[in-house]
Amino acid sequence: MTAELVELTIADAPAAWRECGFEIEGDACVVGDVRIRLEPAEGKRGLIGWSLRGVESQSLDGLTTSVSEQLPEETPEHPNGVTAIDHVVAISSDLDRTVAALQAAGLDLRRVREEPTPAGAPRQAFFRLGATILEVVQEPPETTAKHGGDRPAFFWGLAFLAPDLERTVAYLGEDRVSEIRDAVQPGRQIATLRRGAGLSVPTALMSPPKPQKGVAET
Repeated sequence: MTAELVELTIADAPAAWRECGFEIEGDACVVGDVRIRLEPAEGKRGLIGWSLRGVESQSLDGLTTSVSEQLPEETPEHPNGVTAIDHVVAISSDLDRTVAALQAAGLDLRRVREEPTPAGAPRQAFFRLGATILEVVQEPPETTAKHGGDRPAFFWGLAFLAPDLERTVAYLGEDRVSEIRDAVQPGRQIATLRRGAGLSVPTALMSPPKPQKGVAET
């Protein structure tokens, strides 16, 4: 069995996510087949860890990892219309080193993109974790140098799937979310949450991928 994503831990208060239209129970919400644990922690922000099932090692080049077989029992409907996690983003100062560590732990590498992104990342690697994609982004050399050279990989952000993206953006309002624009992936659209949304993790909302005849899924 290849590794699958079970849970994300984010250093936010549950109230902030409830205000953005997520159905919260206690300190967690379930989006698709992934539990999001909301645990405010002094001095910490954003996505601070995850739990995987079927993983062969917890040594993932700096990505804080635990092992869990406990899948969410129910998937509630969220008022904001979000239905799943599309992908999680991590950043690496040495993409080849991180890819090797993730593969050794049993993560399913699908492809490496050897082209720069609009944001300036020179390369990316994509792993399948059940229904969710992990995108590992190579940090630009100038950014790595600014931080003193090679450093462990770290979590950065995530993107949710919003089947009716226009409705989700209207629900959140312009104070919380950007306008809709074309995504890098052909046929998809994207919007990003603003600081006014109150979440500490960089978050995007994406329309579903459009099936392409004869093209394998990432």
